[in-house]
Amino acid sequence: MGVLSIDPLPTLRQRRSAKWRTYPDDVLALTVAEMDVPLAEPVVRVLREAIGRSDTGYAAPTGELAEAVGGYARRSWGWAIDPDHVRTVVDVGMGIVEILRRVVGQGDRVVISPPVYEPFSWWIREVGAQPVEAPLVEGPAGWRLDLDALEHAFAAGASAYLLCNPHNPVGLVHPREDLMVLAELADRYGVHVLSDEIHAPLVLPGAEFVPFLSVSDEARRRGFSFLSASKGWNLAGLKAATVITADPAQKRYADRLSPHSLYRTGHLGVLATVAAFTEGDAWLADVRALLDHNRRLLAELLAELLPAARYRPPAASFLAWLDLRALGWGDDPTPRILDTARVALNAGLRYGPSGVGHVRLNFGCSPETLTEAVTRIAA
Repeated sequence: MGVLSIDPLPTLRQRRSAKWRTYPDDVLALTVAEMDVPLAEPVVRVLREAIGRSDTGYAAPTGELAEAVGGYARRSWGWAIDPDHVRTVVDVGMGIVEILRRVVGQGDRVVISPPVYEPFSWWIREVGAQPVEAPLVEGPAGWRLDLDALEHAFAAGASAYLLCNPHNPVGLVHPREDLMVLAELADRYGVHVLSDEIHAPLVLPGAEFVPFLSVSDEARRRGFSFLSASKGWNLAGLKAATVITADPAQKRYADRLSPHSLYRTGHLGVLATVAAFTEGDAWLADVRALLDHNRRLLAELLAELLPAARYRPPAASFLAWLDLRALGWGDDPTPRILDTARVALNAGLRYGPSGVGHVRLNFGCSPETLTEAVTRIAA
């Protein structure tokens, strides 16, 4: 399982991030999408060096971040990124919002595929557009995009589609053939595809991540990619991400971002992201091994202790989508679980109507913490 060692809970509770400050110490918080792992040594080193030289100013307009992202994408996915097509932004959410401001108008329809990351609908409303749902479909082989529903929504006049790739919360890694059809539909109907690829570095054994912009000319004409080290290397609080394009027309939209967008980015975030993408591969392999172990452990624990729960191990990231409807714990089981088991989970209702009776569980923790959480819930 690798050599990654996670601090014990008393040490972890000294952290001051939202995950550790929202609930009392008797609660196991498996909510916020951050992991309990220690930082990668190259990241620690670059941050310590910066603090040591009091280097906490504004992010510098260099090409280092674009080169680092491009190098990682080439090594990991065989994806060639033109550094001139990379823009630095504060985080993936702000990048998506700012691109939406430039490609949709007031009242325009923007399509999402629930159950999907809750802020997607917030971001759409923030720019004055309206979300339209084309839900995922679940079959015997797992979750997939509903390409017929997407075509219907695109043909009805949608301006954009927010693609979650890999898909949070179900852990779906979209196959190349689905992405190619999506790109063809987007090109046919003039729909912009904004691909949130923040969980891409955490694709687990047995699956292969395919960047949307890499699949076809149609994808490059219609697409934007949003990539960050914040999930893979646990750097969410440092605030640095990228918007990537692969077509001159889409690049012009990205070039209209405020010239101050770089300076709003965290300087320490840029330094840490460069270190992660250039020197963090070995550490990331250990993290993926831990997550692979934990997703299988979760299946074993549920089968033994909570067999009525329905769970499909995700192909990416550290988030589990649990169907608890058979337990009869209501449309939102999380208050009951928090009150009786002292375990905090995310309510499935936050991810769309199909989340009734579901919860999202963060297994980016030690196997011991995961075992304790499931044991408490089952009891």
